[in-house]
Amino acid sequence: MRIISLNCNGIRSAARKGLFDWLPRQNADVLCLQETKAQRADLNDDALFFPDGWHAQMRDAQKKGYAGVAIYARHKPDAVIDTLGNDEFDGEGRYLEYRFGKLSVISLYLPSGSAGPERQASKDRFLAFFLPKLREWRASGREYVICGDWNIAHRNIDLKNWRSNQKNSGFLPHERAWLDVVLGPAPEGGWIDAYRSLHPDTEGEAYTWWSNRGQAWANNVGWRIDYHMITPGLKPKAAAVYKAERFSDHAPLTIDYAD
Repeated sequence: MRIISLNCNGIRSAARKGLFDWLPRQNADVLCLQETKAQRADLNDDALFFPDGWHAQMRDAQKKGYAGVAIYARHKPDAVIDTLGNDEFDGEGRYLEYRFGKLSVISLYLPSGSAGPERQASKDRFLAFFLPKLREWRASGREYVICGDWNIAHRNIDLKNWRSNQKNSGFLPHERAWLDVVLGPAPEGGWIDAYRSLHPDTEGEAYTWWSNRGQAWANNVGWRIDYHMITPGLKPKAAAVYKAERFSDHAPLTIDYAD
């Protein structure tokens, strides 16, 4: 089973840059997108965005041109869920889940706090709300792959300039401590960072986002903020960040799992 996650920074922009030409060559079972920045109605059921052979669903933000998530799957899901039960975050289109038997695949887009204190406060509210939800899912007996842009770099090796970013959103001590809990022992945590389970010490090759400022991409001044968080019953076999083409300021994260 191959699952790809990508913050596409606008599905229409990523399509113009070749995302849907690239996808058929990936032998993927599921593609999770974040920050689609589009209302489904605005896509006019264009075949480019709804290719044959894929079961596509989107959860749009109420605000046009903002946030939004999508999932494309080769197999029709048994169920589709697109609400977390929180009006603030459901209205921003941050969660979409496909269920296949006892497996759930989620496309998740955590808030960013980089725009200022108000957005950081929203992000902190999300973290407080979401941790009990993660505990609930972990204890449910289902297997989960939570793909997405978590907007937090966990460890020093997860971003190039960690020393100068310790007071910046995405690498704040309390955000990193929150991920410590998520990735710590059950019942509070119990989740596994699929990429790190295969590549525990990889630095530059693991980055998934680069600022558009300066020469961040050219100099590989990146951050690893895109993850597959999984339950322990799933077994990742291979993981890679695709950088040969650029569809976004993020790069696709592909992970293969044992069937």
